[in-house]
Amino acid sequence: MSSSFGQNIKLQVFGQSHSEAVGVVIDGLPAGYPIDMERVQTWLDRRRGGQNAWSTPRAEADTPRIVSGLLDGVTCGAPLCAIFDNANVRSQDYDEISRVPRPSHADYYADEKFFGAQDFRGGGHFSGRLTVGLVFAGAVCAQLLEKWDVHLGAHIEQIYHVLDQPFDTLELCVDDLRFEGFPIIDAQVEQPMKDAILTAASEGDSVGGVIECAVIGLPVGVGSPLFDGIENALAQAIFAVPAVRGIEFGAGFEAAGMLGSEHNDGLGLAVGDGDGPRVSPLAHLSNNAGGVVGGLTTGAPLIFRVAIKPTPSIAKQQQSVDLECMKEVELSVKGRHDPCIVPRAVPCIEAVTAFVLADKMVIEHE
Repeated sequence: MSSSFGQNIKLQVFGQSHSEAVGVVIDGLPAGYPIDMERVQTWLDRRRGGQNAWSTPRAEADTPRIVSGLLDGVTCGAPLCAIFDNANVRSQDYDEISRVPRPSHADYYADEKFFGAQDFRGGGHFSGRLTVGLVFAGAVCAQLLEKWDVHLGAHIEQIYHVLDQPFDTLELCVDDLRFEGFPIIDAQVEQPMKDAILTAASEGDSVGGVIECAVIGLPVGVGSPLFDGIENALAQAIFAVPAVRGIEFGAGFEAAGMLGSEHNDGLGLAVGDGDGPRVSPLAHLSNNAGGVVGGLTTGAPLIFRVAIKPTPSIAKQQQSVDLECMKEVELSVKGRHDPCIVPRAVPCIEAVTAFVLADKMVIEHE
């Protein structure tokens, strides 16, 4: 089913943007792992809207109601189910799109697929509201990964034309993956990024950007060749975040303009004994592969970038079609929407990454 994912740990998201609630069920988590719910809530708060001028005014508490799966804060072997109430909805804002689909939204295509029976309010099951369940699942899985000495984090590498500096592809520590507030490396780009968002919003428009994610501590050999490689699994799962339009690992598309001698990551002998499982005696001299070769992790930091499109719900006039009378019309989208989804998408990308890696590694730690 399109709302389910995972092989060893499985998740299923449920609900619609304006239904009574949304949520997630996670099956296959190992029993006996304590889960710090305050840390989970911190992840959820980073995704939550209604907190600043560059996110949607829709403000939901996003406090999970745990139905099953935990006993005294410890995983008990049963499926972990979390429910999030939808309390701050304004469904009347979407009356017009029931007949006039929004450009670059799933409105018309869902109407065709589901014969008009789909929930169009707020985008229904296609809405970014569903990512709250993904973030919950990822926040839980990130705590499992930390117990296995695997750590991850992401930052905003680009908003519109404003660029942050990238991660160091070889030398990263846990502190490099932790961000306070606006998640960027170079503090000098924070205000230009915010200005780009607010300028677009003042013009009834929106902007997109790029998120860079890094994972450290992965042992050599996580993944599989061909159809079940780490890149395959991450790409499939990350496209569940509705605004994602592309992903690249390491040098990515720049590799197309490089020589083999430039792109190849040379190998040397590692200095020191190292810690953790299956530590490689080899060191990488560069990391153009982004930490994955042949579908397997190399032991170098896993580095990838995700392109996030501009929010398609904008107040600026766009052309559409009134499906009732089949006439071309001008549409200005009503309702509450993010002028830039990138800051709130950062924990979503981190969460999906954490889930995919926990799903791949859990068998080795049972």
